[in-house]
Amino acid sequence: MLSVQLGSALSVGLIDEVGAAGTAWLRLSMGAIVFLLIARPRLSAIRRADVLPLLALGVATGLMTVFFLAALERIPLGTAVAIEFLGPLTVAAVRSGGRRALVWPIVAFVGVVLLTEPWLGEIDLLGVGFAALAGIGWGTYILYTQRIGDRFDGIQGLALTIPVAALAAAVVGVPQAWGQIDGTVLLIALGLAVLLPVLPFALEMLALRRMTHTAFGTLMSVEPAIGLILGLLILAQSPSIVQLVGIAIVVTAGAAAQRGGRREAADARREPSDGDQLPELIG
Repeated sequence: MLSVQLGSALSVGLIDEVGAAGTAWLRLSMGAIVFLLIARPRLSAIRRADVLPLLALGVATGLMTVFFLAALERIPLGTAVAIEFLGPLTVAAVRSGGRRALVWPIVAFVGVVLLTEPWLGEIDLLGVGFAALAGIGWGTYILYTQRIGDRFDGIQGLALTIPVAALAAAVVGVPQAWGQIDGTVLLIALGLAVLLPVLPFALEMLALRRMTHTAFGTLMSVEPAIGLILGLLILAQSPSIVQLVGIAIVVTAGAAAQRGGRREAADARREPSDGDQLPELIG
């Protein structure tokens, strides 16, 4: 979570250079190169049944990245993360099977209203809309990441889906960034790609292989708070008292909506592994 939000905060400077979509495309493209070099995925391991989930995860990741950075261009980091978090929170509530859980997305929405402070007349509806679309992508990403993580060893799945995400982002990212790319931009993009998507996506896939969606979501509920803190420290985005209350409500709702623990059946769903590749990634 720290790596995700640090990568997002530090992406603001690159957004100024090549635009939100251009930043998303460059970051994902650099991330794809890193994953391909590290994991060296075997295309022969892909079954026919794997194709649609791989494409779905790749496209969801690409759209999530583009829409979130587009939101970050217009609204504060903490607010964007809180709105985006409504996506996975709603997915968790619906999948819980209980009606009581459905109240928590509504509670979180109240927190988002406090964060955006629409009564001040300064709400950026387009930025809020981009963050909401990113939330749909985030919910989809979590569901398919667990499925792909169960199917492929280590970070093989990411080495297959991140290139798809880069291609999805390229549709809008290439026209926006073209003509603005130089060696410095590429080096910055590479550094940002390590922070996001390389390190956090690998850690999330390994975590989701061992945990339920709901346990994962409970832990992830503090991400809006991390976004708020880094927005303050790095981007000098100072929240009001009302906005602090709003972020606390979102975090509380996210944690309360979700229950669960270790995935006992996770190992049964995946093929035999020679060992996870995370040590190769970080070593």
